[in-house]
Amino acid sequence: MGKSVTAVVTSGGAPVGAVGPFAVDAPWWAEVETVTTHLGVVLGVPAYVLRLMRVDGGRVPKGGHVTYHVEAPGTTASLPPADLDGDDPLRAHYATADGLRALFTWARDTLAGQGIAVTGPIAQRKTWNLAALFRLPTDRGPVWCKALPAFAADEAVVMAEFATVDATLVPEVLGAAEGRLLLAHLPGEDCWHAPDAVLAAGIHRYVAAQAALTPPAWLQHRDYATEIDALLDRDLGLTADEVAAARAMRPGWAELADCGLPTTIVHGDFHSGNWRSEDGGPPSVLDFADAHAGTPVLDGLRVTEFGDPARTPAAHAAWVAAWRTACPDSDPARALAVGEPLSRLYFAVRYQEFLDGIETSERIYHEGDPASCVREALRCHAAAPTGT
Repeated sequence: MGKSVTAVVTSGGAPVGAVGPFAVDAPWWAEVETVTTHLGVVLGVPAYVLRLMRVDGGRVPKGGHVTYHVEAPGTTASLPPADLDGDDPLRAHYATADGLRALFTWARDTLAGQGIAVTGPIAQRKTWNLAALFRLPTDRGPVWCKALPAFAADEAVVMAEFATVDATLVPEVLGAAEGRLLLAHLPGEDCWHAPDAVLAAGIHRYVAAQAALTPPAWLQHRDYATEIDALLDRDLGLTADEVAAARAMRPGWAELADCGLPTTIVHGDFHSGNWRSEDGGPPSVLDFADAHAGTPVLDGLRVTEFGDPARTPAAHAAWVAAWRTACPDSDPARALAVGEPLSRLYFAVRYQEFLDGIETSERIYHEGDPASCVREALRCHAAAPTGT
C-alpha cells in the first residue's frame, strides 16, 4: 500500500499551481522523500513538502490521498491553478517558505563556519508537525538538519548531557539554535527489527548513562499526577465514569516512587526505531524531543511499543537487569508492572500537548489520541494482577 498525492506548489511563497494526483510507494504521510523526488523531476528544481493540507481516505498515519503544500524555489513550471488554505497561528516555522529558506541558510552558514561545504541539493527525508528532517551532502559526508516545533525539548543540550558520560551514545551535534540542529551522520541501521542481543545492549548502555546523570535544573521536571488531573479536567470525549476511574489511578504514582528508581533524564520516546546500530554493535540513541526529568520506567516500557510484542519480555528483562545493576536497592520489575497503566496516562498528556501546539490541518495525526491513551490506561489497570 502506498499513497496518492496532490502537491499545491509555491515558489518563494507565491502560488504556482498543482501537480497530481500521482502515486508513490511510501504510505506514511510524514515520509516525503519519494514525493519530493518525483516533484523535483516534474518541476525542474528541488522541491520540499512544507506541510500536510488534508487527507482523503487512508488510515492514520498512512494511505489515502494526501494533499501537501510544497515549496519549489525557482521553478518555472506551468501548472493548473490550485488554492492554498489560509495562515494558521500555530504553523511550524519550518512549514513556511520563509522559514524553510531561513533554515537552509542557517544550516549552510553554520557548516561553513566549521569549514564544511554543502556539495549538492538538500534532500528532505520527512516532515510533520513534530519535526522536519533534511539530508545535506557535504565534503565530509552526510549531515542531518532537524527542525523542531516550539513544544519540543532542546535536543542539543539534552544530548550534550548524555555525551558527558558516553560520547558516542548520541550523534555529534554540529550546530544548534532555537528549533533546529545539525547532526553528524550515524552509520548503521535503525533498530526496529534488531535482534534481542542488540536491544539488550542498547538498554544497558542507555541505562548506565541515564543512571549516571542528575537531571539539570533547566530541564522540564514533570509532575505527572498534577498534569494528568489537569488533562482530565478537559473535555476529551470520555464518559464521567472513565474520568473518575482515571482519577482514581492517582495513588499509583506514589506506589511507583516507592519502587526506588531515581528521577532521571527521560528520553520520552525510547522505542528502538529511535536507535541506530552498526554491524550489530551497541546502539546510539536519537530523537530527544520529548525529553524531561521524571521516572525512567517510561523509557523501559517504550522500547518495543511499536514493534513485535513477542520481543517485549526480553526487552523488559534487559531493562530490569540494567536497573538492578545501576540501582541495587530498587525494584525495577515492580516498577514496570505499576508503571504500565500510568505510562498511558502520561502519553495522553503528551499527545494533548501536541494537539495544543500544532495547526489545524496537522491535527489528524493525533486527534483522539489523548482519550485513546486514557482508555488504554484503564484497560491495563483493570488487567493488572492484584498487588501490582
